[in-house]
Amino acid sequence: MIRLNVNGTAHDLDVSPEMPLLWVLRDRLQLTSAKYGCGRALCGACTVHIDGEAARSCSVMAGDAVHTEITTIEAVAGKVAEAVKTAWQSLDVVQCGYCQSGQIMSAITLLNANKTPSDADIDAAMDGNICRCGTYLRIRQAIHMAAKAIA
Repeated sequence: MIRLNVNGTAHDLDVSPEMPLLWVLRDRLQLTSAKYGCGRALCGACTVHIDGEAARSCSVMAGDAVHTEITTIEAVAGKVAEAVKTAWQSLDVVQCGYCQSGQIMSAITLLNANKTPSDADIDAAMDGNICRCGTYLRIRQAIHMAAKAIA
């Protein structure tokens, strides 16, 4: 048994400490926003926040997430999160949507650390979040829009 704090709720789970956090979230807690893309922390589709920082849940073992605060897009909140979600909707960033929860979680981490990111800052922070539909320009625009909203 391990105890994980996910979205503000403690969960006692009968899972192996070596089970990837992604599978705990999706299969045991039915939180399906984090997606399986590559299983090697290369694509970003599984991005969640662990203690407020973007993390690839496919490569974090459940046992390593004990004593942390895990947040999925289902529960992400606050001024920055709301600005990012609003910008995403305003600019119609999503095409297929598969990668977008990971993109949004990474964008929130960026804007929490840097309220006025340059294009280079955005590109560096979002590197590793792959969008097969190629919505990178809209993603960058949405991050700039969100930055203006929180300024």
